[in-house]
Amino acid sequence: MFHLIIGDNGLILMTRDFIEINDFTILVETAFSKEIIKDSCKFDEPVIAVAFYGSGNVNLEMNFPTGKREFNYTKGLALSFYADEQVDCIHTVSNNKPLECILIATATRNLQNLPNQEGKIFSELLENLVNPKDHYVEGPSFYMTPEMHQIIDSLFNISYKGKTKMMFFRSQITALLSHFFGQLSLDQAQKFQSEDRKRLEMAKEILSNNLDNPPSLTELSKALGLNTTKLKKEFKEVFGIPVFKYLQNERLKTAHSLISNKQASVQEAAWHVGYDSLSSFSNAFAKKYGYRPSQIK
Repeated sequence: MFHLIIGDNGLILMTRDFIEINDFTILVETAFSKEIIKDSCKFDEPVIAVAFYGSGNVNLEMNFPTGKREFNYTKGLALSFYADEQVDCIHTVSNNKPLECILIATATRNLQNLPNQEGKIFSELLENLVNPKDHYVEGPSFYMTPEMHQIIDSLFNISYKGKTKMMFFRSQITALLSHFFGQLSLDQAQKFQSEDRKRLEMAKEILSNNLDNPPSLTELSKALGLNTTKLKKEFKEVFGIPVFKYLQNERLKTAHSLISNKQASVQEAAWHVGYDSLSSFSNAFAKKYGYRPSQIK
């Protein structure tokens, strides 16, 4: 368990509930003030945390020796971060900007002990927080889904009492973390798909720009940072045609254009797109277009 070091501010109406669940510490925090008040807290050891902000819209500052990070619109924000003992977390609370925050945190020393593969999930999806390079490191953040909003609202308005209240609270925190990491996984998958699509488009560009002397499949794979099997499989899935077939089609299309626009003879067009054998070029051309290049008028 870690502890928060909290500033004393008598002008603010605040509630803080600390709940221990396995090696997680959950802080449920609300604050209201008719005046503009800054409330600060620190951790007494390095932690990895996810903060979920409810219906309030408090301002947040993360001050640390090497810089400062400000959040001016926190309503509905889910924010992951790493912070050590030198990070000062400051909320600016006012009449129009109350605080509703649920913080789920664990000391970094506890990561390997987290149950249900949670430590592995943290390491995979919050790698930059598990291996921090500064006093404060910001991880993935996003505005919550409707399902997450509903959970947050329920946690700030629990009507149950005693053991039933704790049972409900535990279940909702588990659901909240599941939604958070599920959204991260989805975003990560979409990001990878987007990056792979860019690399596949780059493959087309490289081939189109080097019709006379194209790279081998191995050379192309290395240039794109994809293994050969993945390149072949995903190129066909995305563009509906194998890599070699795409290259051949581009060669023949370019040659057809050169010949029909009288920019090159048949022999010159064949050389231009990388065919050393005129007969091989003519046969491939006829197979694609149904007539030989010499028949173009």
